[in-house]
Amino acid sequence: MSKNKSKNTSGTIAQNKKARHDYSLTDKFEAGIVLQGWEVKSLRQGKIQITDTYVFLKDGEAFLLGCNITPLLSASTHFVTDPTRTRKLLLHSKELSKLQEAVQQKGYTCVCTALYWKKHLIKAEICLAKGKQDHDKRETEKNRDWERQKMRIVRDHN
Repeated sequence: MSKNKSKNTSGTIAQNKKARHDYSLTDKFEAGIVLQGWEVKSLRQGKIQITDTYVFLKDGEAFLLGCNITPLLSASTHFVTDPTRTRKLLLHSKELSKLQEAVQQKGYTCVCTALYWKKHLIKAEICLAKGKQDHDKRETEKNRDWERQKMRIVRDHN
């Protein structure tokens, strides 16, 4: 018999919806992640939490901090597993220099917004972000509600 396939067929492993609420996202980058075998197995099962993750830039390299990958009981019996370890991101040098410049000079923050499958590889979508004030968050929510209401009115009218 074949193994049970995961429920997620779109390729998205995890999304950081809190980042979309707390920040105005500008530039998006796609980065590879250096993972261990047990981490990949856990990601296949969807045992990840990226709500408070951000990207730390140091010495021309990018690292993912705050990502919590819960180890599987069956896969992690003979490994020393650290669910919150710092994971290295794989980016081109031009992308790293853009990120470094934006973070240091322009005051941006670099956050991870999603993890997804691209063929057999796991990729991270990282974005440059500016923090939103409370009134900006309320304005965004008001606009979103108004758009939904307009769509309902048009749907009901037709």
